[in-house]
Amino acid sequence: MNPIEIVQQEYPFPAKPIALTDVEKQEYKQRIKSLLKEKNAVLVAHYYTDPEIQALAEETGGCVADSLEMARFGNQHDADTLIVAGVKFMGETAKILTPQKTVLMPTLEATCSLDLGCPVDAFSAFCDQHPDHTVVVYANTSAAVKARADWVVTSSIALDVIDHIDAEGKKIIWGPDRHLGGYINKQTGADMLLWNGECIVHDEFSAKALKDLKNVYPNAAILVHPESPASVVDLADAVGSTSQLISAATTMDNDTFIVATDRGIFYKMQQANPGKTFIEAPTAGNGATCKSCAHCPWMAMNGLKAIEEALMDATGHEVFVDEALAEQAMKPLTKMLNFAADAKVKVKGNA
Repeated sequence: MNPIEIVQQEYPFPAKPIALTDVEKQEYKQRIKSLLKEKNAVLVAHYYTDPEIQALAEETGGCVADSLEMARFGNQHDADTLIVAGVKFMGETAKILTPQKTVLMPTLEATCSLDLGCPVDAFSAFCDQHPDHTVVVYANTSAAVKARADWVVTSSIALDVIDHIDAEGKKIIWGPDRHLGGYINKQTGADMLLWNGECIVHDEFSAKALKDLKNVYPNAAILVHPESPASVVDLADAVGSTSQLISAATTMDNDTFIVATDRGIFYKMQQANPGKTFIEAPTAGNGATCKSCAHCPWMAMNGLKAIEEALMDATGHEVFVDEALAEQAMKPLTKMLNFAADAKVKVKGNA
């Protein structure tokens, strides 16, 4: 593994949405429900959005899932319009897989540090320097970066794909998450060059603070998303994608879990396991910074007010992907989907 030089990047965080009263929340929910019916629209929400958004998606016949499953649900649903509560690359993926439908987002300003940290021009230049490498990118990337790749993968299928490429004797460029790439490299031993990217949420988890918390809850199992630093992953009782962590919380015998991923996932974990206790892995103290405090600031932009605004007027909310770019990006996505079908691997779970 030869990662490029690691330089910690800083990203401007968006302003937090204005808090609504309980009365206002109910009013917005009722109006959104009416608008979804009026527009023949369906709401799909990511696991990392706020619980009230996930609940609203479920209540209205939508879904709560990872980004690829969100897009596939929208593709198969008979709605004319998809409203994607997540971050921009998720809306782009939905549009690529469902070009005939209108795809809206509560705000097009909701982005991702993995996307921001992997601009297509710089990434393409890096790939051009290593033309003998197969380019594999995580789903948490822009449509343009996907279009530059040979493969697109989710975190749950990445190990299988990298194993497959490695077995063919090929060298690999991995982007953009260096932690996930490092984890995969350690598991597979593949010849990989890693792009220098990170999820600001997972990057903040602290091994020292996590050990201290484990001492307080010695019987708790530690669940870790592999976008976390290796020192945190090494402490895990289970490592996996969003869907895999939810499954682990359900199947493991422990009644208490310390969870190192975005706290938005607690909604589905608690829904599936009402008798179990879930605790956020530390992002403050002992070297951690709590800049994100275990919740993506861009995911938090998906508020009820913004959803209503998108349904009322699509201007400034509709996702467009250039047709030629979408066609090119579809190739590595299709390759992954075909690989998953052939291997009978259920593709679930990205950031």
